[in-house]
Amino acid sequence: MTANQTLIQRDHKVLWHPCTQMKDHETFPIIPIKQGQGVWLEDFDGNRYLDAISSWWVNLFGHANPIINAALKDQLDKLEHVIFAGFSHEAAIELAEQLVAITPEGLSKCFYADNGSAAVEVALKMSFHYWRNLGQTQKTKFITLENSYHGETLGALAVGNVALYKETYAPLLMDVITVPGPDCYFREDGETWHDYSVRRFELMEQTLRQHADQVCAVIIEPLVQCAGNMRMYDAIYLKLLRAACDKYGVHLIADEVAVGFGRTGTLFACEQAAISPDFMCLSKGLTGGYLALSAVLTTDTIYQAFYDDYQKLTAFLHSHSYTGNALACRAALATIGIFQQQAIIANNQQLAKIMAQAAQRFNDHPHVAEVRQTGMILAIEMVKNKLTKEPYPWQERRGVKVYQHGLSQGVLLRPLGNVIYFMPPYIITEAQLFHIADVAWQAINFAVQD
Repeated sequence: MTANQTLIQRDHKVLWHPCTQMKDHETFPIIPIKQGQGVWLEDFDGNRYLDAISSWWVNLFGHANPIINAALKDQLDKLEHVIFAGFSHEAAIELAEQLVAITPEGLSKCFYADNGSAAVEVALKMSFHYWRNLGQTQKTKFITLENSYHGETLGALAVGNVALYKETYAPLLMDVITVPGPDCYFREDGETWHDYSVRRFELMEQTLRQHADQVCAVIIEPLVQCAGNMRMYDAIYLKLLRAACDKYGVHLIADEVAVGFGRTGTLFACEQAAISPDFMCLSKGLTGGYLALSAVLTTDTIYQAFYDDYQKLTAFLHSHSYTGNALACRAALATIGIFQQQAIIANNQQLAKIMAQAAQRFNDHPHVAEVRQTGMILAIEMVKNKLTKEPYPWQERRGVKVYQHGLSQGVLLRPLGNVIYFMPPYIITEAQLFHIADVAWQAINFAVQD
């Protein structure tokens, strides 16, 4: 029995993996990873896999990054964690200072949580509680886009709209207002992303006009609906939305958990519309893929609505045991430091061009309806009929075949349904990008060969 097989047996006896039908692993074993280095993961039998999806979109600068490693080793000898109610520490303070400095103007207060879903929960509660503190208790609703995804805790799940994640738990979820989105996959022939996004915004405008008195906030994933099959839209939608939220007296929550920290070609996606949200949710790349941490950035206006004598009972009610964890904060500081010390955004813009070149041939594939890209996120939509965009039935699990073939060739691709995407660490090379594209091409041909 190999080292991999031994660990797989041990795993099956005690572990339940996320977003997984565990029965699948009777025929397609999990892969126990021994170590990571740069873009590579290595299992216990010595097989290597190029991490083309940044281990669920979190890893920015490669596995076992020496800069982040050194920062963690230094912090470990000083402080691992301390209660964050009534106490503080240098790493958390410095990280908040850095986040206030690099996020859009007006975001001046930082609230820590543990993960992306928790950050969304914080923003939802904070928005609701703000209006409550102002006496506007009729504001209890949230507006969200169709095909959106904001996490899997109950509040975050409620404001999402991907059926796979939401339908099972629907009886547990609060009611929200869902608006048809600006997903440019459905634009007319010859219609630009910009024009389609403007046209689709009319539906949001109508909804805000009708429901603003009841609505706390609109929550949106700027530019890319990642878990919603990597669907994309133009930045003009964000600009129009910011203006409409101001007009109708509604908060804007920007969920940049997946798209923040350079993924879209700018440090934060909101920058491409030159807007500042009322809340910005950050996680995933925040610590470079090392430790669980999230942050919600908000304005002084919102902060002041909670700041009062204790007897008024206006304080924000939310806490996590590991809030502001010192190790996670130090990893985040090291991650931000890399952005500050190296020309990461400019380099990413060049890598994005190479990625586009590597994927160019997919436009002519008979079973690819669209190749779309925003910065360092590129998606390939695999379909049954290219002309009509008829999708393959989900029951056929074509994307799983792509995943399996990719692993057999040493590349970690984990499609979203029938959408294959590249979201690699920023240290990837030109040759590695072309290798990913070659394997993806082979994998799609394998998946559609019948």
